[in-house]
Amino acid sequence: WNNQEAMGLAEHIRFRTKSNGVTELTGQIKEIVENSGVRDGICVVYTTHTTGAVTLTSFWDPLGHEDIQDEIRRLIPTRVDFKHQHDTPEDAAGHVKSSLIGVSMTLIVEEGKLLLGHSQGICFLEFDGPRNRECIIKVYGDKE
Repeated sequence: WNNQEAMGLAEHIRFRTKSNGVTELTGQIKEIVENSGVRDGICVVYTTHTTGAVTLTSFWDPLGHEDIQDEIRRLIPTRVDFKHQHDTPEDAAGHVKSSLIGVSMTLIVEEGKLLLGHSQGICFLEFDGPRNRECIIKVYGDKE
């Protein structure tokens, strides 16, 4: 990529989460990619938060989002015996969950569009909310 064409400003998506909720971001991220002018390249989705995560999941059934959060809570329950208790037990559990799920993802941009499977959606997972959150989106690649 030509450095001038590959560089672009990061876009910020700001939102308010629900307690242990899932926030759908697919539409906003698709719009950012399409408006970037990048024809072929990559899109990085990143959050600066340590008690939230980004993931790909099916958007068809919102009950699937509940299942994801239920299973994450089952695997990493909120407990009072975490060694780090800076804030609350929810905060400590959120740090572990965030580390396991991840705070970033890289996606492919092809022919000016985000390359996703027909049922894939990009979601923010909240582990210590409700809170004000943000995701940062950066699109790199060859412009049209």
